[in-house]
Amino acid sequence: MIPPRKPRVHWVSPLPNAQTDIAHYTRRILPELAEATDLTLWTDAPDWDRELYDFAPVRRLDPDRVTPRDFAMAGRADGKPGQGPEAVFVNIGNAWPFHAGFLRLLQRIPSIVVLHDMAIQECLFDAMERGLFPRDTYEAEMARWHGQAGLDGVHAVYKGEMSESDLAHRFAGFELTLRHAVSVLTHTPVARDAVDATATVPTYLRDLPFRPSVQPPEVIRSGIGPMRLVQFGYTGPNRRLQNVFEALAPLVGEVDFHLDVMGKLWDPAYLRNRAEELGIGRHVTLHGFVEEDFLDAKLKEAHLVFNLRNPTMGEASGSQMRIWNAAAPSVVTDLGWYADLPDDTVFKIDPENELAALQDLIRRLAADPGVGRGIATAGRARLEARHGPARYAAAVAEIAGRFNKDAATALKTRAMAGLAHQPVRSP
Repeated sequence: MIPPRKPRVHWVSPLPNAQTDIAHYTRRILPELAEATDLTLWTDAPDWDRELYDFAPVRRLDPDRVTPRDFAMAGRADGKPGQGPEAVFVNIGNAWPFHAGFLRLLQRIPSIVVLHDMAIQECLFDAMERGLFPRDTYEAEMARWHGQAGLDGVHAVYKGEMSESDLAHRFAGFELTLRHAVSVLTHTPVARDAVDATATVPTYLRDLPFRPSVQPPEVIRSGIGPMRLVQFGYTGPNRRLQNVFEALAPLVGEVDFHLDVMGKLWDPAYLRNRAEELGIGRHVTLHGFVEEDFLDAKLKEAHLVFNLRNPTMGEASGSQMRIWNAAAPSVVTDLGWYADLPDDTVFKIDPENELAALQDLIRRLAADPGVGRGIATAGRARLEARHGPARYAAAVAEIAGRFNKDAATALKTRAMAGLAHQPVRSP
């Protein structure tokens, strides 16, 4: 019996060594994705980690000129398109250096959108400011999706009367990825429901993948020395680091602690000065960007990791996957995707009582570290059960196999909603 043909998948994504978690996410699933599909990796970056060739061919694309035929013909020795299922997946996040070109690509090419972030207004404005996304296209799409209210919001941002973040809370921006979308793959119920509400494309919900490391199921943190606290990742104001500082300041002299902050900060000088003003400067180290081994070592030592988001737009957290992988206890804001996590896998903070709740939690952990160990163990178990790369790669293959059927569905629903553009065709 002839085995079924693997779907041919063109995976458009930031690739290692790009400093974005979406590049790490792609790397984490590569062995299983290459096994489940006939895979080609595509990026618009000038270089990438040569180790990727161990799993799949890598090609550079021009987002403004690549055609569906270019995808279909890539690597064909016989010069003919294949006969099996074939699909283009485009990964979209909220950082303009990595996604501006992909956002332009989605205005032209039928694709399956892997939607990592719903709120992409700041990415779009950053891209427009740098001439990397056409302003007329942006305004036309905002008007098409949101009418005069959308345009009024855009003009308010232009005039400095509203921030991009405030606009994103009214109109997230993900709709601009749907112009030729065949389907959308999301990682949170919030994102799935938001795309479903547009009534334009089929949607799929799958857990964000992460490859668990091989380690004992429980890590015992040291009881010697200060309580080790950690925050990491790209830290903008919504990550609440300045609020963490304010929560920690009154605990000096009551709880011995040290906070290690790793990753890119939106304003390092301000945060450093703020720590000094609050009298916690000697208790805080701002490391900047660090290598993954260093970060993982700090997480394995941590008695508590801060992974707060307020506001949040429902995005899943690759940071939370890494925290669970290290079997570390973490605290999250009880909003969006985080609110849906099982209560035994994370500590949840009411955003209306943030400072007092953080202080109470730190005092509890200082008095009884065993409370944190239970949370950490349950989190690691959830990671292993729900977020494995093989499960995710199988879902990608299944979605790719539905490309033509979903393309027909998307075209029909867009036409019924009066949102149709050019016909959607398979590569």
